[in-house]
Amino acid sequence: MDFEIPENLRMMQDTIRRFVKQDLEPVSQKVEDEDRIPEEIVGKMRELGLFGLSIPEEYGGLGLGTLGECLIYEELTKTNACFRSRIGTSNGIGSMGILFDGTEEQKHRYLPKIASGEWTACFALSEPEAGSDAGNIQTTARRDGDSFVINGLKHFITNGDVADLATVITLTDREKKTRGGITAFVIQKGNPGFYVGTIERKMGLRGSHTCELIFDNCHVPVDNVIGGEPMIGKGFKTAMRVLDKGRLTMGACALGAAQKLLDLSVEYSKERIQFGKPLVRFQSVQNMLADMATEIYAARQMLYHAAWLRDQGNKVIMEASMVKLFCTEMACRVADRALQIFGGMGYMKDLPVERFYRDLRLYRIFEGTSEIQRMVIARELTRP
Repeated sequence: MDFEIPENLRMMQDTIRRFVKQDLEPVSQKVEDEDRIPEEIVGKMRELGLFGLSIPEEYGGLGLGTLGECLIYEELTKTNACFRSRIGTSNGIGSMGILFDGTEEQKHRYLPKIASGEWTACFALSEPEAGSDAGNIQTTARRDGDSFVINGLKHFITNGDVADLATVITLTDREKKTRGGITAFVIQKGNPGFYVGTIERKMGLRGSHTCELIFDNCHVPVDNVIGGEPMIGKGFKTAMRVLDKGRLTMGACALGAAQKLLDLSVEYSKERIQFGKPLVRFQSVQNMLADMATEIYAARQMLYHAAWLRDQGNKVIMEASMVKLFCTEMACRVADRALQIFGGMGYMKDLPVERFYRDLRLYRIFEGTSEIQRMVIARELTRP
């Protein structure tokens, strides 16, 4: 069994570590306070090719596999989570539907602009009545000759305010629903009848915005169906394929944050003096650090193995859900212990611990809740 990370990926890791230290960390608190990523930082992300990590080289991307993408995200999420979120939809749910199921014309039209960072892509599935129950979407697409008329509202759409195009999941046959009645479209911003609605206020993940997308008699040609006319009614399958990889990358994000919290906790426990000795000399603190490190080690092995399996062409439906479940739950436990070690100072906004604590709580919800992951795992285990 070879556990060596290829040299080209190690070099990319080193590049991203320097980027985090030199460029992202110095502005991280400013981003938190202003709820906005400076445009010069977004420009540097473009220069590094971060918007095209997962897009093949033939379409202008870096063509990294799943393991490579996870390694990069692990480094990026050791700082403010919004930086990873800014590129995440373009590398994942916003573009992968086009890559997996799009026509060659769609791939050549959209993917190079996404890979360069010229365009940001988002993914519009969630609705007020369709969160975990993705098959209950109410946004409709009605056939009208050579076009479709789309009506409905999407919400909690990451990067919806800055996106130039969206992968939009719609209902085209109410009777069939997930069994042939859901269709995926790619729609550009500026298309008549396509509007950005309310930008939602969140508990955490400041600097990354989620918002409503409104479709009011939005006319789009049949050519906008991802995969073209043969894929009408097959959009649910596209959406689910997109989510599998996203669950692995979410595990990587949780892992990176957990590792940073452990590093901060070890450093602080060595420096903080209580009752005449450093915190690290107290067995209760040692136990917390040991538990944090052990769970992080387990999560890393699980993530890397599942990512490697996917890169070998294996189906990882169950493994991806296991990674998403374990890594995100683990990171929240690590954050709780870290805040306990830091005590009152950990609760203050002067230190990053409370920000990690808030941001990580979302990881157990988006890209499929922990409860949904358990359902997927159990379903796969009990298949005939």
